[in-house]
Amino acid sequence: MNLTLYLATVLIWGSTWIAIAWQLGPIPIEVSVLYRFALAALGLFALLTLSGKFPRLPRQGQGYAALLGALLFSTNFLCFYHATQYIPSGLSAVVFACASIFNGLNLWLFEKQKPSRQWLQGSLMGLIGTLLLFWPSLMSSNLGAQAWKGLAFACAGTLCFSLGNLVSARGQRQGFTVLQMVPWGMLYGVMLLFGWVQLLGQELVWPTGTRYWGALLYLALFGSVIAFTAYLTLVGRIGASKAAYATVLFPLVALGLSTLYEGFVWQPVSMLGMAVCLLGNLVIFGLPKRLKPQPA
Repeated sequence: MNLTLYLATVLIWGSTWIAIAWQLGPIPIEVSVLYRFALAALGLFALLTLSGKFPRLPRQGQGYAALLGALLFSTNFLCFYHATQYIPSGLSAVVFACASIFNGLNLWLFEKQKPSRQWLQGSLMGLIGTLLLFWPSLMSSNLGAQAWKGLAFACAGTLCFSLGNLVSARGQRQGFTVLQMVPWGMLYGVMLLFGWVQLLGQELVWPTGTRYWGALLYLALFGSVIAFTAYLTLVGRIGASKAAYATVLFPLVALGLSTLYEGFVWQPVSMLGMAVCLLGNLVIFGLPKRLKPQPA
């Protein structure tokens, strides 16, 4: 079961980054994110209600859902949508793959779990690999400032994602299930997004392009409903740090699609950075048992 959850998370989230790029255009980012989670919340509530499992969440659990809405279902995606304005979507996915680093730091700060030497070594490799992957863009006179902006937004989004992991894990330890917290979390996220759109004075522009609608439906139903439920279930089963192992393969899927559709150009330093990033994640989590050499 864990393997199925892992594969679903990797394949869906690895492909959502290019769909995010396809949503950018005449419609304000905040409105696009609002549409995405309004549709996702509606779909998830409808699905659970029709299946006879309406997500009743006690008052004690509403606080966890509200925090999830603020961290995972609004601010997180606002940051990543803005990041994709400045850098290829595949590079945003690479930063997101460093969630294991943020998870380790947050577990240290909030759960008093001191990081191991293995985590420190892997984190250093991940940071170096990310810098190498971004190096061509950062050194370009035309893209340097924009690349720094994109990197900053992507880091902020990953921090929100990591904090949301901890909130979800705590809520599940208190007895609230993923299918209780996620729908209400999305609803709270929609409320926050709507308030933010009103504060910015943005109009609720109705999309017309078929590619926009296709990306919106894919992001809402697959990227938000299915993948988030699968991932947060993994968080509850094996913990935030181990669940983030699913992010190891995100960049391969996302950068492959970015190469095909966004014209991302691989350079030797980019390939080296990608390899170092992946190796750093493997160092943090350790090789899966099936890949470890067995004694003769």
